[in-house]
Amino acid sequence: MNAATGFLRVLAVDDEPPALDELAYHLRADPRVARLDTAGDATEALRVLRDSDVDVVFLDIRMPGLDGMELARVLRRFARPPAIVFVTAYDDGAVDAFDLGATDYVRKPVRAERLAESLRRVIGARVVPSHPAALARAEEDPTIPIELAGTTRMLPRSAVRWVEAQGDYARLHTSDGSHLVRVSLATLAERWADAGFVRIHRSYLVQLKLIAELRLVNSGYVVVIDGTELPVSRRHTRELKDKLVRAAKQDWNR
Repeated sequence: MNAATGFLRVLAVDDEPPALDELAYHLRADPRVARLDTAGDATEALRVLRDSDVDVVFLDIRMPGLDGMELARVLRRFARPPAIVFVTAYDDGAVDAFDLGATDYVRKPVRAERLAESLRRVIGARVVPSHPAALARAEEDPTIPIELAGTTRMLPRSAVRWVEAQGDYARLHTSDGSHLVRVSLATLAERWADAGFVRIHRSYLVQLKLIAELRLVNSGYVVVIDGTELPVSRRHTRELKDKLVRAAKQDWNR
């Protein structure tokens, strides 16, 4: 398709008229947008979606009645669900947004170049939207939104080596740096357990397969990941040992 002629069918949803007008203005100005509908709440949005095919919904989160997260859950049940881009003034819903399969998470006030980037991501994500391999990869390695110089970027979960609690936040450590996200360590421990992340301390969550050593020191045990020593609390020591032994047996029997 020729981007100059427009081909995306877009729905913008926000209960605040000035914010909706600004969002609609920027989206209409993008040459990739062929049609733009707007809605002031979830009920109106569902009416538009009932009557029209939509490729992507730009969706506010905090709205009266059915909020943006709840509407996104409804949209996921569609036979051909549209892509979701959350547009919000808050960052505390980012992890939930990407758990719902959101393509992007844009902070208000919106900027034309940031929305252009979102549309690029939507197009890239929907090139093979129903390909089983693509869907499997997305489910196996979800992305985490991180803020870098005022821009939200997507970090693959597979890039995270270990996680450190910092109050109500968590610091995600990767091979080339670290990133602070607004989500508790307990929440990540619950959500990422099936991906091999284990709690070793009230302040640390690690990827089990990356543990190079479990070492006894004067005051207890530490694990070593990428040359970094992380403490293991007494309450987590036995469980960690059991998991390491089971993992080693599984590898041996392959």
